[in-house]
Amino acid sequence: MTRVAWLCSGAVALVLMAGAPALARDKPQAESSATAGAQRQDGLLPVYVDKAKGRILLSLPAPDADGVSGRFLYLTALRTGMGSAPVGLDRAAIRETQVLVFRRIGKKVIAEYENPRFRAAGAPAPEQTAAREAFATSTVWAGEVAGTEGDGRILVDIASFLTRDVMGAADALKGADEKGYRLVPDLSMADPSSVRVFPENLEFEARQTYQSDTPGPESRNIAPDAKLITIQVRHSLVKLPEPGFDTRKFDPRAGVFGGVVLDYAAPLGEEIVGQMAYRFRLEKTDPTAAKSPVKKPIVFYVDRAAPEPIRTALKEGASWWAQAFEAAGYLDAYRVEILPEGVDPLDVRYNVINWVDRATRGWSVGQSVKDPRTGEILKGSVLLGALRVRQDMLIFEGLVGADKDGTGGPNDPVQVSLSRLRQLAAHEVGHSLGFAHNFAGSTQDRASVMDYPAPRVTLLAGKPDLSDAYGVGLGAWDKFIVDWLYGQVPAGKAGEAALAAKAKAEADSGARYVTDGDSRPPGAAQPWGGLWDDGSDPTAELTRMMAVRRVALDRFGTAALKTGEPMANLRRKYVPIYLLHRYQLEAAAKQVAGVEYPYGVKGDVHDASPVVPAARQRAALEAVLATLKPSELDTPEALIPLLSAGQSGDDDRQFEIEVFDGGPVFDPLTAADVAAGLTIGALTTPDRLKRLVEQHRRDPALPGAGEVLDRLLTKAFAPASGRDTEIARRVQTRAVLEMAGVSRRADTSPAVSAEIDQRLADLAARLKASPGEGSDRAHRLRLAALIADRDEMARVLAAPKVKPTVPPGMPIGDDGEY
Repeated sequence: MTRVAWLCSGAVALVLMAGAPALARDKPQAESSATAGAQRQDGLLPVYVDKAKGRILLSLPAPDADGVSGRFLYLTALRTGMGSAPVGLDRAAIRETQVLVFRRIGKKVIAEYENPRFRAAGAPAPEQTAAREAFATSTVWAGEVAGTEGDGRILVDIASFLTRDVMGAADALKGADEKGYRLVPDLSMADPSSVRVFPENLEFEARQTYQSDTPGPESRNIAPDAKLITIQVRHSLVKLPEPGFDTRKFDPRAGVFGGVVLDYAAPLGEEIVGQMAYRFRLEKTDPTAAKSPVKKPIVFYVDRAAPEPIRTALKEGASWWAQAFEAAGYLDAYRVEILPEGVDPLDVRYNVINWVDRATRGWSVGQSVKDPRTGEILKGSVLLGALRVRQDMLIFEGLVGADKDGTGGPNDPVQVSLSRLRQLAAHEVGHSLGFAHNFAGSTQDRASVMDYPAPRVTLLAGKPDLSDAYGVGLGAWDKFIVDWLYGQVPAGKAGEAALAAKAKAEADSGARYVTDGDSRPPGAAQPWGGLWDDGSDPTAELTRMMAVRRVALDRFGTAALKTGEPMANLRRKYVPIYLLHRYQLEAAAKQVAGVEYPYGVKGDVHDASPVVPAARQRAALEAVLATLKPSELDTPEALIPLLSAGQSGDDDRQFEIEVFDGGPVFDPLTAADVAAGLTIGALTTPDRLKRLVEQHRRDPALPGAGEVLDRLLTKAFAPASGRDTEIARRVQTRAVLEMAGVSRRADTSPAVSAEIDQRLADLAARLKASPGEGSDRAHRLRLAALIADRDEMARVLAAPKVKPTVPPGMPIGDDGEY
């Protein structure tokens, strides 16, 4: 195909112009003394670039009657990141989009964020003005007018506008315990050589340096000089989208993201507070057709930085959404391609799946650039952490052996990891399309890629098997959310009714939907909101997973290592196998004091919120408590000598944070303490215990806090012998400390504190009355004395090492939202 032919194929023409600024021509200008020595570039606005003096002058339109010299969407992103998962300053990370106006006031031009969240839509001008003026805006910068042009346009140097800490870098560092960092003005400057102008957007960059005299572990691990961290920040001014976008009203049942708006023009009897759903503009070329091509398809591009075969896997997984768009009535409306060479992944015109390197594993993120006035998504920006797939590999090698790497077939850790990456790409692109998590998907036959999937590990011929580790393609819920958010409906009230009917039908069908806020908290009540869980029955799946775990532990050994791999790495690979049950444990624990509440509206079939039946709660309680059995917490004897190995050379932070405490000599009791703490903590969160008190008050047939605490102590203090004895003592100590700690928490209800204190007092009396002999006597009397001495208990609970460090949770990190 010739270059002329390429330029005639509309979709590709945009790609070809991406490498160089469209309509941007450098030419000397001398319209005023302010622009002397600068080069003019024409795009959305004329920009004068003075590389010698470091000036970047915007030519703004002549001010209107209100002094406004232009209104734009403004977004910022990181061209270069810090590379730290805990800090979160990642390459390609973006911040919330703002509506920005430049306004002339005397000799200055100010940049101001407007506040479209508060409005009086469609009302007469005085009402709209009143709503706008009632709420604060944010003036974020002021600069001197550098000059004026003959047509009234004003010139302003925005270099200092670009060097502000607009990404919140100092706060991000502080939040990750990297204290004292502050922006250094003398080491921060706009970069005139990075200016790019296009007809609908302007792109600028600045280098920013942050300094601290007290750098923390992340900066010391990453930065060449830990006291100085330099990042490059991208600023984009974007033309306001054309009118005509159909804002869609949010529905709590629909599984989509939404933004709160307050409309003071709402008639009496209607709510002022509402939400608009975030979505791309998708318009049929033939609105009357059941299925039609679209005017502008949604195209996601996979970052060329992703290596093969990862790149292809990401493209395949992200492409799964195409089938749902076609089912919703759109032909060729969504596709995924590889990012063409030379295209800037931060350019607002491109939806990009970015491949992001970090020093340690962390979360992947599905972001979007949105018009805050309408909810229209203008750009999807996915950040996939490059190390998370390496963590998956550790798990799979620990289950089936490193010798399976690259062999092909269902138990090849490489192939299974690629299957996970396909699902991950679909998941994060789903966020960028406007879809929220659905953490109940795993309980209904993998109904949604918007859940966090646990690898489904089964046993085949007595060995762990990964042939069904991850699903392929979208689930039933995913097809629903595409149809609800993007499916064509009539305008106005008829469309709202059609969307409400779709959401009602899905809710009434029994489809489950559980959000982040009802899944992530340790004491969450929603019994179907599990992360990294599997199966329609969380309790039965925990029992099954414990059987798989036992086989995996008994088979674990040097087969998990590649030839020549340091023996010390076995200690790191052991952790996710030993804790293989941790997420299913949390899912089962949510049955205890669980409440099945929907996101319903009046008229839905499922509008009540029933408590989990007593039998189901008690079955879950026993399954969770079974994980405290000392023999389940023990490390196989043959394995213990293999887990003690020295390391030489520089420290590896990724290794350091992902092993059990104890140094080069592996400590099985520390591992047991960690696992016991996970179980006990899941049952004794203040919220769960508070709900137990309340449900038992209303129905004495349901378990109460006292029953759960009694069962916990009975299990912890069950007789043990031989090598199980010392593990049992660790479990007992952990149970006492966890219960005492919960009793003292400010968010624990008085009734719960009373239940705990009484049971601990009774326990101390029993231990003192029957102390036993030898080591058992010393242990039991020590616990009894600790319980009786509140001051000593407070001192112990406050000690930094009272609880061993739990290696990072989740297969991809310790905490997060995506």
